[in-house]
Amino acid sequence: MDLGLHDKVALVAGGSGGLGFAIAHELVKEGAHVAICGRDPERLAAAEDRLRSLGKGRVMAARVDVREAAAIPPWVDSVVQEFGRLNIVVTNNGGPPAGYPSQFDLAAYRAAADTSLFPAIQLALTTLPHLRAQGWGRLLIITSETVVRSIGDLTLSGVARAGLVRFAHGLVAELGASGVTVNVLAPAYLRTGPIERLAAQMAPRFAGDCEASMRALANHIPVGRVGEASEFAALAAFLASDRAGFITGTVQLVDGGACAAGGLPDHLTTVDPATIT
Repeated sequence: MDLGLHDKVALVAGGSGGLGFAIAHELVKEGAHVAICGRDPERLAAAEDRLRSLGKGRVMAARVDVREAAAIPPWVDSVVQEFGRLNIVVTNNGGPPAGYPSQFDLAAYRAAADTSLFPAIQLALTTLPHLRAQGWGRLLIITSETVVRSIGDLTLSGVARAGLVRFAHGLVAELGASGVTVNVLAPAYLRTGPIERLAAQMAPRFAGDCEASMRALANHIPVGRVGEASEFAALAAFLASDRAGFITGTVQLVDGGACAAGGLPDHLTTVDPATIT
Protein backbone atom coordinates (compact mmCIF):
# COMPACT_ATOMS: atom_id res chain seq x y z
CA MET A 1 0.00 0.00 0.00
CA ASP A 2 1.39 3.39 -1.00
CA LEU A 3 0.74 5.74 1.91
CA GLY A 4 1.69 8.82 -0.07
CA LEU A 5 4.43 9.77 2.38
CA HIS A 6 7.23 10.12 -0.16
CA ASP A 7 8.93 13.50 0.24
CA LYS A 8 6.81 14.46 3.27
CA VAL A 9 8.75 16.02 6.16
CA ALA A 10 8.26 14.53 9.61
CA LEU A 11 9.50 15.59 13.02
CA VAL A 12 9.61 12.83 15.65
CA ALA A 13 10.38 13.69 19.26
CA GLY A 14 12.18 11.02 21.24
CA GLY A 15 13.14 9.31 18.01
CA SER A 16 16.42 7.81 19.17
CA GLY A 17 14.83 4.69 20.63
CA GLY A 18 11.67 2.81 21.54
CA LEU A 19 8.40 3.72 19.90
CA GLY A 20 9.76 7.02 18.59
CA PHE A 21 12.50 5.27 16.67
CA ALA A 22 10.07 2.66 15.37
CA ILE A 23 7.84 5.43 13.98
CA ALA A 24 10.79 7.27 12.45
CA HIS A 25 11.97 4.01 10.87
CA GLU A 26 8.56 3.35 9.34
CA LEU A 27 8.29 6.89 7.97
CA VAL A 28 11.74 6.76 6.39
CA LYS A 29 10.88 3.41 4.82
CA GLU A 30 7.88 5.13 3.23
CA GLY A 31 10.16 7.77 1.72
CA ALA A 32 9.58 10.60 4.18
CA HIS A 33 12.35 12.93 5.33
CA VAL A 34 12.60 12.62 9.11
CA ALA A 35 14.06 14.74 11.88
CA ILE A 36 14.51 13.03 15.24
CA CYS A 37 15.70 14.23 18.62
CA GLY A 38 16.99 12.57 21.76
CA ARG A 39 19.02 13.25 24.89
CA ASP A 40 21.73 10.57 24.70
CA PRO A 41 24.25 11.55 21.98
CA GLU A 42 25.51 7.99 21.40
CA ARG A 43 22.04 6.54 21.15
CA LEU A 44 20.99 9.41 18.89
CA ALA A 45 23.96 8.90 16.56
CA ALA A 46 23.25 5.16 16.35
CA ALA A 47 19.60 5.83 15.50
CA GLU A 48 20.58 8.34 12.83
CA ASP A 49 22.96 5.82 11.23
CA ARG A 50 20.30 3.10 11.19
CA LEU A 51 17.74 5.40 9.59
CA ARG A 52 20.18 6.62 6.95
CA SER A 53 21.14 3.05 6.13
CA LEU A 54 17.62 2.53 4.77
CA GLY A 55 18.64 4.63 1.78
CA LYS A 56 15.27 6.37 1.52
CA GLY A 57 14.36 9.82 2.86
CA ARG A 58 16.84 12.27 4.33
CA VAL A 59 17.48 12.11 8.07
CA MET A 60 18.36 14.83 10.54
CA ALA A 61 19.17 14.25 14.23
CA ALA A 62 19.52 16.78 17.04
CA ARG A 63 20.31 16.50 20.71
CA VAL A 64 17.21 18.06 22.28
CA ASP A 65 15.47 17.48 25.61
CA VAL A 66 11.81 18.26 24.93
CA ARG A 67 11.22 18.84 28.65
CA GLU A 68 13.11 22.10 28.17
CA ALA A 69 10.49 24.36 26.62
CA ALA A 70 13.05 26.84 25.33
CA ALA A 71 14.79 24.12 23.31
CA ILE A 72 11.78 23.27 21.16
CA PRO A 73 11.37 26.40 18.95
CA PRO A 74 15.03 26.42 17.81
CA TRP A 75 14.81 22.72 16.96
CA VAL A 76 11.63 23.19 14.96
CA ASP A 77 13.11 26.22 13.17
CA SER A 78 16.23 24.24 12.25
CA VAL A 79 14.13 21.41 10.79
CA VAL A 80 12.05 23.79 8.69
CA GLN A 81 15.19 25.58 7.54
CA GLU A 82 16.77 22.27 6.54
CA PHE A 83 13.78 20.75 4.73
CA GLY A 84 11.80 23.85 3.77
CA ARG A 85 8.53 22.72 5.33
CA LEU A 86 6.89 20.48 7.91
CA ASN A 87 4.06 18.01 7.31
CA ILE A 88 4.02 15.46 10.14
CA VAL A 89 4.68 15.95 13.85
CA VAL A 90 4.93 13.15 16.42
CA THR A 91 5.02 14.19 20.05
CA ASN A 92 6.69 11.54 22.17
CA ASN A 93 8.25 11.89 25.62
CA GLY A 94 8.85 9.95 28.80
CA GLY A 95 6.44 9.12 31.55
CA PRO A 96 6.45 9.79 35.30
CA PRO A 97 7.23 7.18 37.96
CA ALA A 98 4.74 4.56 39.10
CA GLY A 99 3.01 4.78 42.45
CA TYR A 100 -0.34 5.26 44.14
CA PRO A 101 -1.82 8.77 44.52
CA SER A 102 -0.92 9.41 48.15
CA GLN A 103 2.70 8.34 47.61
CA PHE A 104 3.40 11.66 45.91
CA ASP A 105 3.28 15.28 46.97
CA LEU A 106 2.08 18.19 44.86
CA ALA A 107 5.58 18.76 43.50
CA ALA A 108 5.52 15.27 41.99
CA TYR A 109 2.25 16.00 40.20
CA ARG A 110 3.75 19.20 38.80
CA ALA A 111 6.82 17.27 37.69
CA ALA A 112 4.60 14.69 35.97
CA ALA A 113 2.95 17.45 33.96
CA ASP A 114 6.38 18.85 33.09
CA THR A 115 7.41 15.41 31.85
CA SER A 116 4.33 14.09 30.09
CA LEU A 117 1.93 16.96 29.37
CA PHE A 118 3.66 20.25 28.67
CA PRO A 119 6.36 19.01 26.27
CA ALA A 120 3.72 17.63 23.90
CA ILE A 121 1.65 20.80 24.11
CA GLN A 122 4.68 22.98 23.51
CA LEU A 123 5.76 20.93 20.50
CA ALA A 124 2.26 21.02 19.05
CA LEU A 125 1.84 24.77 19.53
CA THR A 126 5.26 25.43 18.00
CA THR A 127 4.72 23.28 14.93
CA LEU A 128 1.05 23.98 14.15
CA PRO A 129 1.73 27.21 12.22
CA HIS A 130 4.01 25.24 9.89
CA LEU A 131 1.42 22.49 9.37
CA ARG A 132 -1.31 25.02 8.69
CA ALA A 133 0.90 26.85 6.21
CA GLN A 134 1.11 23.67 4.12
CA GLY A 135 -2.66 23.15 4.16
CA TRP A 136 -1.94 19.51 4.98
CA GLY A 137 -0.63 18.15 8.23
CA ARG A 138 -0.69 15.28 10.67
CA LEU A 139 -0.20 15.68 14.42
CA LEU A 140 0.22 12.42 16.33
CA ILE A 141 0.31 12.62 20.12
CA ILE A 142 1.80 9.56 21.81
CA THR A 143 0.43 8.88 25.30
CA SER A 144 -0.25 5.54 27.02
CA GLU A 145 -3.06 3.22 28.02
CA THR A 146 -3.63 5.45 31.07
CA VAL A 147 -5.69 7.83 28.92
CA VAL A 148 -8.12 4.98 28.25
CA ARG A 149 -8.39 3.20 31.59
CA SER A 150 -7.56 3.98 35.20
CA ILE A 151 -4.58 2.14 36.66
CA GLY A 152 -4.16 2.78 40.38
CA ASP A 153 -0.41 2.90 40.60
CA LEU A 154 -0.02 4.81 37.34
CA THR A 155 -1.92 7.78 38.68
CA LEU A 156 0.74 10.35 37.78
CA SER A 157 0.69 9.15 34.18
CA GLY A 158 -3.09 9.21 34.03
CA VAL A 159 -3.41 12.69 35.53
CA ALA A 160 -0.78 14.21 33.23
CA ARG A 161 -1.56 12.42 29.99
CA ALA A 162 -5.35 12.58 30.14
CA GLY A 163 -5.02 16.30 29.54
CA LEU A 164 -3.51 15.59 26.14
CA VAL A 165 -6.75 13.99 24.97
CA ARG A 166 -8.71 17.15 25.81
CA PHE A 167 -5.98 19.25 24.18
CA ALA A 168 -6.21 17.14 21.02
CA HIS A 169 -9.99 17.42 20.90
CA GLY A 170 -9.76 21.19 21.26
CA LEU A 171 -7.32 21.33 18.36
CA VAL A 172 -9.65 19.27 16.17
CA ALA A 173 -12.44 21.80 16.75
CA GLU A 174 -10.08 24.72 16.09
CA LEU A 175 -8.42 23.31 12.99
CA GLY A 176 -11.65 22.40 11.23
CA ALA A 177 -11.14 22.00 7.49
CA SER A 178 -7.54 23.21 7.58
CA GLY A 179 -6.24 19.88 6.31
CA VAL A 180 -4.48 19.19 9.60
CA THR A 181 -5.62 16.12 11.56
CA VAL A 182 -4.89 15.33 15.20
CA ASN A 183 -4.92 11.86 16.72
CA VAL A 184 -3.82 10.36 20.04
CA LEU A 185 -2.07 6.98 20.19
CA ALA A 186 -2.24 5.00 23.42
CA PRO A 187 0.26 2.11 23.45
CA ALA A 188 0.43 -0.74 25.96
CA TYR A 189 1.88 -4.25 26.19
CA LEU A 190 4.45 -3.65 23.47
CA ARG A 191 7.99 -5.00 23.54
CA THR A 192 9.59 -1.82 24.81
CA GLY A 193 11.53 -0.82 27.93
CA PRO A 194 8.77 -1.22 30.58
CA ILE A 195 7.71 -4.67 29.36
CA GLU A 196 11.30 -5.86 28.99
CA ARG A 197 12.13 -4.66 32.52
CA LEU A 198 9.10 -6.48 33.90
CA ALA A 199 10.08 -9.66 32.05
CA ALA A 200 13.54 -9.41 33.56
CA GLN A 201 12.07 -8.94 37.05
CA MET A 202 9.89 -12.00 36.57
CA ALA A 203 12.63 -14.13 35.00
CA PRO A 204 13.79 -15.80 38.25
CA ARG A 205 10.37 -17.43 38.48
CA PHE A 206 10.95 -18.91 35.02
CA ALA A 207 14.48 -20.21 35.51
CA GLY A 208 15.89 -16.92 34.27
CA ASP A 209 14.07 -17.15 30.95
CA CYS A 210 12.86 -13.66 29.93
CA GLU A 211 10.97 -15.02 26.94
CA ALA A 212 9.03 -17.32 29.26
CA SER A 213 8.18 -14.20 31.26
CA MET A 214 6.92 -12.56 28.10
CA ARG A 215 4.73 -15.56 27.35
CA ALA A 216 3.30 -15.39 30.86
CA LEU A 217 2.42 -11.74 30.37
CA ALA A 218 0.70 -12.65 27.12
CA ASN A 219 -1.76 -14.84 29.04
CA HIS A 220 -3.74 -11.67 29.74
CA ILE A 221 -3.55 -10.36 26.18
CA PRO A 222 -6.34 -11.68 23.93
CA VAL A 223 -4.17 -11.91 20.81
CA GLY A 224 -1.86 -14.19 22.80
CA ARG A 225 1.42 -12.29 22.62
CA VAL A 226 3.20 -9.07 23.46
CA GLY A 227 3.14 -6.60 20.57
CA GLU A 228 6.07 -5.29 18.56
CA ALA A 229 7.04 -1.64 18.25
CA SER A 230 6.89 -2.01 14.47
CA GLU A 231 3.18 -2.84 14.68
CA PHE A 232 2.54 0.35 16.59
CA ALA A 233 4.64 2.28 14.08
CA ALA A 234 2.58 0.88 11.19
CA LEU A 235 -0.54 2.46 12.67
CA ALA A 236 1.27 5.76 13.19
CA ALA A 237 2.42 5.76 9.57
CA PHE A 238 -1.11 5.12 8.35
CA LEU A 239 -2.52 7.96 10.47
CA ALA A 240 0.22 10.19 9.02
CA SER A 241 -0.80 9.32 5.48
CA ASP A 242 -3.10 10.74 2.82
CA ARG A 243 -5.42 7.80 3.30
CA ALA A 244 -6.19 8.86 6.89
CA GLY A 245 -7.46 12.31 5.98
CA PHE A 246 -10.93 11.67 7.47
CA ILE A 247 -9.56 10.28 10.73
CA THR A 248 -9.11 12.96 13.38
CA GLY A 249 -9.88 13.39 17.06
CA THR A 250 -9.50 9.69 17.80
CA VAL A 251 -7.73 7.88 20.62
CA GLN A 252 -6.14 4.76 19.19
CA LEU A 253 -5.45 2.08 21.82
CA VAL A 254 -2.78 -0.40 20.72
CA ASP A 255 -2.63 -3.23 23.25
CA GLY A 256 -3.69 -6.49 21.62
CA GLY A 257 -7.13 -6.22 23.24
CA ALA A 258 -5.79 -6.36 26.80
CA CYS A 259 -7.69 -3.36 28.12
CA ALA A 260 -10.95 -4.56 26.58
CA ALA A 261 -10.45 -7.87 28.36
CA GLY A 262 -9.61 -6.29 31.72
CA GLY A 263 -5.88 -5.72 31.31
CA LEU A 264 -3.14 -6.83 33.64
CA PRO A 265 -3.77 -6.38 37.38
CA ASP A 266 -2.44 -2.92 38.23
CA HIS A 267 0.83 -1.67 36.81
CA LEU A 268 3.49 -3.70 35.05
CA THR A 269 6.22 -2.90 37.55
CA THR A 270 4.21 -3.96 40.60
CA VAL A 271 2.13 -6.85 39.32
CA ASP A 272 2.71 -10.13 41.11
CA PRO A 273 3.94 -12.60 38.47
CA ALA A 274 2.07 -15.36 40.30
CA THR A 275 -1.19 -13.80 39.15
CA ILE A 276 -0.37 -14.06 35.46
CA THR A 277 1.12 -17.51 35.08
